[in-house]
Amino acid sequence: MNFLKNIFRKRSKVVVRFAPSPTGELHIGGSRTALFNYLFARHNGGKFLLRIEDTDRERLVPGSIERIKTALKWLGMELDNEGKVMIQSERVDIYKKRAIELLEKKEAYICVCSKEKLTADQEEQMKMGRPPMYSGHCREAGIKISEVDPVRNHARASAPEGPLGQAISNGVEGIKPYVIRMKMPKSGKIIVRDLIRGDVEFDQSLIDDQVLLKSDGYPTYHLANVIDDREMKISHVIRAEEWLPSTPKHLILYKMFGWEAPKFAHLPMILAPDKSKLSKRHGATGVFEYKQLGYLPEAIINFIGLLGWHPKEDKDILNLNELINEFSLERVQKGGAIFDVKKLNWLNSEYIKKAPVSELKKSLADIFGHDFISAKGGSVSDGKNNDFMDKLIDLSRDRMEKLTDFKEINEFFFNLPNYEKQLLVWKKSSLEQAVQNLKSVLEKILEINESDFNKAKLESVLMPLANEIGRGEALWPLRVSLSGKDKSPGPFDIMDVLGKKETIRRIEIAIKK
Repeated sequence: MNFLKNIFRKRSKVVVRFAPSPTGELHIGGSRTALFNYLFARHNGGKFLLRIEDTDRERLVPGSIERIKTALKWLGMELDNEGKVMIQSERVDIYKKRAIELLEKKEAYICVCSKEKLTADQEEQMKMGRPPMYSGHCREAGIKISEVDPVRNHARASAPEGPLGQAISNGVEGIKPYVIRMKMPKSGKIIVRDLIRGDVEFDQSLIDDQVLLKSDGYPTYHLANVIDDREMKISHVIRAEEWLPSTPKHLILYKMFGWEAPKFAHLPMILAPDKSKLSKRHGATGVFEYKQLGYLPEAIINFIGLLGWHPKEDKDILNLNELINEFSLERVQKGGAIFDVKKLNWLNSEYIKKAPVSELKKSLADIFGHDFISAKGGSVSDGKNNDFMDKLIDLSRDRMEKLTDFKEINEFFFNLPNYEKQLLVWKKSSLEQAVQNLKSVLEKILEINESDFNKAKLESVLMPLANEIGRGEALWPLRVSLSGKDKSPGPFDIMDVLGKKETIRRIEIAIKK
């Protein structure tokens, strides 16, 4: 069976894409869409491609493209078109020519309605209890492109240099603002065969005559999306549920061009715990926000992989390779997926426990700075050993949900807090006895060579004394003297991290209290 599966993967023609708009950081919803595309591609031996949809020029954020690529890489999703990413703003002339092609086929038309006209018509329709759609004022007007754009001598003429909107703003004589709309069928039904939701039926009379080419010369999402998916040979479009109502328009565009449409799958919405749409008000949404909050990429991948999908067996912890092996669209749910931050925190804690110290150190350095993580000797970047920090990270891993917990739970390792001397007293004992026991412990510690000062040696030397005078009597004041707290790791663990010199200093401070 595995042999046959491997053959299928080698012969697979599965090609999927992730197509974000560079309007800011890659958010958690977008990363889930990217991941499901990635898992589907890798499971079927196909390709995972990136496309940048940047035709909405007003919302662009400089640097977003590289940030998106970096976020995908950090999460472990490798691109199959690295260095050859399709960018829509570089393809404006292609979209214009395709829009004109539809004009020639009488599948689209020129619309010169002003914003005021469009608004008034929509308001009138709403008064009549109808959906606010385009009235169709220019649908049968037969306006020719030469009438609104004399720069184009004929339908096949190349587009003027730069966006048409620039020409308009510069006052090129004869050019009038216009858009190109597709002629939607005004009757009948259209069925979207969705791989997750099954057949979804739409009434074509309720679908607007979609704008394909805007007055600034840039395409709308709908036109560019269809053309690009065709040129990229996309086999499966896996995207968010919000795009399902747009899919009939895309299917009709494919038909107008005479192209075979890809298969579609629309992912369930990600919901907040109150079942509203997940948004900024519910907390962090950007991938790098989660990174700065102390989440590991493996935990995020595991978590978002389970947002709306489940494996065959009931298990919560799956690494990226396991997700790839088990993924199928058949087990993607239709209903919304609840973003449970408690589960994310639990998963993150599990991955922290298993992560190599070297990797945790790098992540901590990204959060707190290299100077903090390199404290007490050693370096993060040069690979040199930092015994203090390595031991502290290893000691802390079981006590952290997020890496940002590290500084708070370990503050006493860097600075001994003030504490009341009475805290040294074990149960019904006395302060005098606590001090005496600390002195006895200190004598034993002073006998240990610096080179032998480790957890195992400390236990072998001090446990016989602790058994003699009472474990609580010996170890409680020792732990408090080292941490200044009533709750902390065990004294042998603390001493192993602090080292002999600092251990002695802290015990002496306690004795003098």
